Amino acid sequence: MIQLLALLLLAFGDVATVKSEPNLERRSELALANADKQVDAAKQAYNGGDEKAEQQALVEVRELVDVSYDALEHTNKAPRRSKYYKNAELKLTALLRRLHSFRDQVSFESREAVDAVIKRVSDVHDELLAAIMSKKK
Repeated sequence: MIQLLALLLLAFGDVATVKSEPNLERRSELALANADKQVDAAKQAYNGGDEKAEQQALVEVRELVDVSYDALEHTNKAPRRSKYYKNAELKLTALLRRLHSFRDQVSFESREAVDAVIKRVSDVHDELLAAIMSKKK
């Protein structure tokens, strides 16, 4: 339980730390790496029976995915030629797989929160993919 609380205290600082990164491409990568860690934290919290910590970790996943997407949009680089857009798309695909697996593990009552995060991550993934595949303007 103490380990879980320490993990949560670190998690609260993650979003602020990621947002303070001045390099937008690096910010995007850090956000997605931390989102992946938050999925682990959500799983740990669920297995430990801490519903509040699980919900907080899922909220952090959603926030970090939004931070990543926002950072990529503000780079003002062509998504089609940016390796960071392509890497983000691949990481979001892996994150979606992990979230679907987690959804299958949780109880029926907890699935609604996981589904909401899956929906948002899926929407961001689709927007990234559309940007990468679009023609030059």
